Amino acid sequence: MGKGQRWVAQHGRWWGFGMIPALIALVLYAGVLTALAIWSGDIAAWATPFADDWGSPWQGLLRGVFVALLIAGGLLLSVLTFTAVTLLIGDPFYESLSEKVEESEGHCPPGPGLPLWQEILIALRDSVHVLLRAAGFGILLFALGFVPVIGQTVIPAIGFCVSGFFLAVELTSVALQRRGIPVRERLRLLRGRTALAVGFGTPLVLLFLVPFVAVVLMPGAVAGATLLVRDLAPAEQAPPDHDRPAPNASAPNASAPNQSTPKGSTPDGGGAARV
Repeated sequence: MGKGQRWVAQHGRWWGFGMIPALIALVLYAGVLTALAIWSGDIAAWATPFADDWGSPWQGLLRGVFVALLIAGGLLLSVLTFTAVTLLIGDPFYESLSEKVEESEGHCPPGPGLPLWQEILIALRDSVHVLLRAAGFGILLFALGFVPVIGQTVIPAIGFCVSGFFLAVELTSVALQRRGIPVRERLRLLRGRTALAVGFGTPLVLLFLVPFVAVVLMPGAVAGATLLVRDLAPAEQAPPDHDRPAPNASAPNASAPNQSTPKGSTPDGGGAARV
């Protein structure tokens, strides 16, 4: 993560360029989360009708826990979906940013050459696939959150780690899609390096919970994910032009005697020039 933030700090124009989609997404999510906070009490009452006849303090305690878990789940889900939505909004922005990072590291693999609308459609399909998997874990962790003690200590920590893994999946999708790696293979690739993926994504999950931080860090997160992909799935390096052998490597040596050809003679006049 730190390498990506350092890269955009050294390339300030790209940092500002990558913030534009994140700012648009931030406005959308601020409205959704505000609505969730306002209506969370009503949602808790609707979801727990069996507690209508409970006395104090049990009714308030149950619904208070429900509201806390609902808001926490909404925040964690917003971190994952914020990244997906931001990447969809800013697909051309982040594709250009990712390519620039790869070029600065030596070589950028050619993309699949698909039209922009088709790339966005594929990214949307892949994001839905990832988010459905993340939602499955989220529902399980939400239910476990009602278990005494571990539900308020261990489960939130596990939830952050799971969110970090799936955030890493989303962020690496830009560079991995350019390599033609399908979403199922991306998940398998990152599961093989779970500690690395969780270590990359979890700090970002925690930082993205702070208002406006996601906007500031998003360009560096994409740059860092691109560098991570170069470690996970390095592209084949194209040999530089000056390293490629000449079509006829022996020609320079064969023509060397012509350098001493007397003035006035033609290149065709000496047999040494013929190959």
